[in-house]
Amino acid sequence: MRLSNMLFVTLREDPAEAEIPSHKLLVRAGYIRRIGSGIYAYLPLMWRVLQKVSQIVREEMNATGAQECLLPQLQPADLWRESERWDTYTKAEGIMFALKDRQDRELGLGPTHEEVITTIARDMIRSYRQLPINLYQIQTKFRDEIRPRFGLMRGREFIMKDAYSFDVDPEGLEQSYQKMNQAYHNMFRRSGLAFRAVEADSGAIGGSRSQEFMILADAGEDEVLYTEDGKYSANTEKAVSLPPDAEPSPFTTYEKRETPNTPTIETVCQFLKCSPTNVLKNVLYQVVYDNGMTVLVLVSIRGDQDVNEVKLFNEITAAAEQYNAKTVIALTVPDANSQQKWASKPLPLGYIAPDISDDYISPSKEVAPQILRLVDKTAVELKNFLTGANESGYHVVGANWGEQFQLPRVVDVRKAKAGDRAIHDPSQTLQSARGIEAGHIFQLGTKYSQSMGATYTSESGEELPFYMGCYGVGVSRVAQAAVEQSYDKDGIIWPVAIAPYHAIISVPNVGDADQMAAAQKLYTQLNEAGIETLFDDRNERAGVKFKDADLIGIPYRIVTGRSLKEGKVEVVERATKKSQDIAIDEVMPTLKQWIDTALKA
Repeated sequence: MRLSNMLFVTLREDPAEAEIPSHKLLVRAGYIRRIGSGIYAYLPLMWRVLQKVSQIVREEMNATGAQECLLPQLQPADLWRESERWDTYTKAEGIMFALKDRQDRELGLGPTHEEVITTIARDMIRSYRQLPINLYQIQTKFRDEIRPRFGLMRGREFIMKDAYSFDVDPEGLEQSYQKMNQAYHNMFRRSGLAFRAVEADSGAIGGSRSQEFMILADAGEDEVLYTEDGKYSANTEKAVSLPPDAEPSPFTTYEKRETPNTPTIETVCQFLKCSPTNVLKNVLYQVVYDNGMTVLVLVSIRGDQDVNEVKLFNEITAAAEQYNAKTVIALTVPDANSQQKWASKPLPLGYIAPDISDDYISPSKEVAPQILRLVDKTAVELKNFLTGANESGYHVVGANWGEQFQLPRVVDVRKAKAGDRAIHDPSQTLQSARGIEAGHIFQLGTKYSQSMGATYTSESGEELPFYMGCYGVGVSRVAQAAVEQSYDKDGIIWPVAIAPYHAIISVPNVGDADQMAAAQKLYTQLNEAGIETLFDDRNERAGVKFKDADLIGIPYRIVTGRSLKEGKVEVVERATKKSQDIAIDEVMPTLKQWIDTALKA
């Protein structure tokens, strides 16, 4: 492609809406343009990158025996009601674009396709002889993000590969899952990316087991915890660890003490000269279920630890049935306005004890009359602990479970953090890294097949539900994450495997017949050899061309300049900026060798 013929406009200034380097660079380099909030056009250079990523994904999926298809973006609400996810996605999560057609039928723009693919399996797969099977697509998805940001990282429209496996039993599902695990490792390795596979929470997709593939980058929204021995890695939403040992309590007898102006762990520990590990912290949450019922949840946890709200969300979702509900709409720490709706009197915030009375809740059909009380594992072994006295300005010390306080239901809702000891080997401490989630694989089990009545006939003639898996890759997110992982002050540094072009020929002076002739010869020769090459034949100053070449990040730049008199051209490697003069006839075999080496790395 000649650059003079391409839709190609670069910017010298960062776009106002861009917050992270990759977003700034993709807009400045003419790869994407913002059309609306969270909505971007993929321009010619970007589309080539997306095609490269898609092809790698397609090849690895096909190698596992998966079959490509294309599913509808417009999905009937009735399918989502069968799986009991319509309210979750339109109300609780709130990420589905929902609409009605002219016949007043409810529809959604697909954020994911479990319901559609399960319907297809229910209608078309009858016998165990048709299994296992894995169907995938590369498709545009839609999610109504509360705050679209970071360009393609968190947009409202994006390109995704999603695959769905169907097996006869858990063992078959495990085999399908492992095939996808290996395929995903291959995809990200071939794309030239540094990544880490980590244990993850399954979220609204559900299922018993899941794993995220994180592209490592400083601007990553997710924190990954891992051990140096390589035997453990997890997203912080899922991570587990051993907390530091609690210090011996300085309190030997139970008593109530006046503690003025000590509503925080730090202030009360300073006042009473104790460690946060001696404190029982009680955090009050407000939960709203899909049936409108509000429930107050009190979580007791050791004072030096924090609540992992994803783990807590899962616990209270599991408790939905006891409130005649199916899912959680909202989980919040109740502010003053929220408290006015259900509190019968002012709460002693900062001084709450685990036995705070239920009579703080005003009688109401919409509010559960009793507080749901939970205690994290870190607090169960506390002896002679300090906690609130349910009275502002007062705490109690020397308290114990089974004596002053009844032990609530024990849960694991603690947030693991860097520096904690690893469970598999306490000599290993958790390290922290930032990552961008680019892939996620799930073992769904029978979650969807049971709720939607999708069964097959077994060898013995039984009607049994499919065991399903779900496997997603954010194709457009991978492309931007690659930039976030690799750039410098001058622009993008694309991995060779997904760069829009392998090489760019920059002609310093288009009015020089020798320079143009050499450039044209190389352009033809390289493209015929399969080396995808751009030809910068614009009537611009050499400095402008070199800056643009660096900005757009093409792996190799060829300059038909001063060394042409000696039958050579300058070849610059974008990643290292190393430059060398190479004989014109040697350019093609040299580049081919470099590219082949990069693709095999």
